[in-house]
Amino acid sequence: MTAATTPAGRLLALGRAEATLLRRNRTAMFMALALPLVLVGTLSSILDQAAERTPGLDVDANLIAGSMGVVLLIVVYCNLTTAYTARRSELVLKRLRTGEATDGEILVGTAAPSIALALVQCLLLGVGGAVLLDLPVPVNPLLMLLGVVLTTALLAALAAVSSAVTKTVESAGITTLPLLLVAQLGSGLMVPLESLPDSVADVCRLLPTTPALQLLRIGWFGTDGSSPAEGFAGTWGQGAMPLLLAAVWTAAAVWAARRWFRWEPRR
Repeated sequence: MTAATTPAGRLLALGRAEATLLRRNRTAMFMALALPLVLVGTLSSILDQAAERTPGLDVDANLIAGSMGVVLLIVVYCNLTTAYTARRSELVLKRLRTGEATDGEILVGTAAPSIALALVQCLLLGVGGAVLLDLPVPVNPLLMLLGVVLTTALLAALAAVSSAVTKTVESAGITTLPLLLVAQLGSGLMVPLESLPDSVADVCRLLPTTPALQLLRIGWFGTDGSSPAEGFAGTWGQGAMPLLLAAVWTAAAVWAARRWFRWEPRR
């Protein structure tokens, strides 16, 4: 059996082909590289204003966690929704299904370059933020890693679901907008949850993207801002509910993607 006929070989080949298409698409590259930086700059000014209204707000912690969330949303969710829609319209997905690759391998292989790019950007943001803002080392790196994995898996699955209702590449900006706004405004990215009324914040913590993103902040800083910071052992208790909710939402999104993803253009 040659390397190309193994699952790993097929994933590598699909990922390499998608990475080539991504590099050639200037709009997609702008979305993946420039737009997150613009939004991060906007996030910084918003948090400064929120700190004036919310005494004790940890601006640096919100900035780092929020920046990573923005990158994952734009690079994984928005960019991947466009990629799935484009490959479907070009009948690439239909042709791939006639080969050896399974449906899961096709979806994961298409997503691999966007996910890899997002993870590199998150790593650079984390290292840069730690150096420039003199932040502490992560309290619970394992919990933080779980947050990254669950957020990535959730957004990739949601991208597959969103592509099912996206007829053209041009309309992807419209179909991804609702989730993008909900995540930015309700998941603590642009508006810190601790600056909201308790009743509103409690509802926002149940949104699909909130729990996984909360794990990033709890894993690094030992708290999501709603309670005192904990050590390594304490963060597991504080992160138990977000971890459970994130796993449930991710499983639901994967199920929905398998149920409604479209492999061929609408007639």
